[in-house]
Amino acid sequence: MSILNMLRLVLGLSVLCCVFVTSSAQTCRNQTFSNRVFATCRDLPQLTAYLHWTYDEASGKLDIAFKHAGITSTNRWVAWAINPRNSLDPAMIGAQALVAIPQANGSPRAYTSSIASTATQLEEGSISYPVEGLSATYQNNEVTIFATLTLPNGTTSLVHVWQDGPLSGSTPQEHSHETSHQNSKETLNLISGSSTQASGNSRQKRRNTHGVLNAVSWGILMPMGAIIARYLKVFKSAEPAWFYLHVTCQASAYIVGVSGFGTGLKLGSESEGVESDNHRTIGIILICLGTLQVFALFLRLNKDHKYRVYWNAYHHLVGYATIGLSIANVFVGFDTLEKYVGDRYHSWRSAYIGIIGALGVIAILLEAYTWIIVLKRRKSENKMPHEANGVNGHDSRPQQV
Repeated sequence: MSILNMLRLVLGLSVLCCVFVTSSAQTCRNQTFSNRVFATCRDLPQLTAYLHWTYDEASGKLDIAFKHAGITSTNRWVAWAINPRNSLDPAMIGAQALVAIPQANGSPRAYTSSIASTATQLEEGSISYPVEGLSATYQNNEVTIFATLTLPNGTTSLVHVWQDGPLSGSTPQEHSHETSHQNSKETLNLISGSSTQASGNSRQKRRNTHGVLNAVSWGILMPMGAIIARYLKVFKSAEPAWFYLHVTCQASAYIVGVSGFGTGLKLGSESEGVESDNHRTIGIILICLGTLQVFALFLRLNKDHKYRVYWNAYHHLVGYATIGLSIANVFVGFDTLEKYVGDRYHSWRSAYIGIIGALGVIAILLEAYTWIIVLKRRKSENKMPHEANGVNGHDSRPQQV
């Protein structure tokens, strides 16, 4: 055989292999079901999953077959859900799920579950859609869920989410937080079959921005400004630098905090169904208290003014209240995040605890040190009148020339 013929043979075999691989690649279009035919199907973008459906808009009947490949063990659960709030972030909270758990012997257990929080264990219960013919199969490492749901009148699109995760005995456990699992959600048009996925991690970026701005401003800069004012002014050499440092720190915290408050309002308007009333209320109170402190700066009285003592009381009371609420609200924010997105921000909480703990230790050390200085200064001042008369009644102070 000539070299040319060998090349032709190799090229032909390569083409055949490519055709074979392409044709054998699994897509929803080459999947079939016994006694079931669906009008539309879609290869879902994550987790090797597929959705087949037939939708009758007039009656709201939605027949679905959700197939999830790659389930190599009966020690995993599979779920497909619709989010009635039509929210992609968080798509899980409020989702109405169809769950399948493969069994070692027999057909998978299939049931419905309404998801109220990220801590769910997919407890069996009724959902907000009427469901008929719910069943599941487990063959060739693939779990398929069949069901007919009745959607509200006029529904043309929905937000759906799909997941799989481990079991502990027969109880579903939390799914992975890898990117493929985080992005297993989309808005699906039931009529055209088109879909819209979450726009990258834009919502998460805004969430991160909101958290960083507020933790740094209200949660770190505000306490730092108070530490500067309380302890540096004890040192005469720090006058008047401590005052300008204090004002700079607090003003920066207020400006950055207002920006963080604005991002929070925007984030809240986009997060329908997310309950953050306590966090929002404390945030509004902080903005009001911070604004009062700004006005206090412009109304600052001279040290020898007869009403200065009242200004000091007002400034200190509002200032310490702001700091206390600021730190508390950072933790309320972390609690809200953990409720709706899981423990993804646990490291952030730990980092903030470390920072605020370090500031607390510094404040305690400075408190002790400054009290030592103040007591020594008072002791020295108490001796001055006695020493001023000298041992024999003469003035012992250095004479000015």
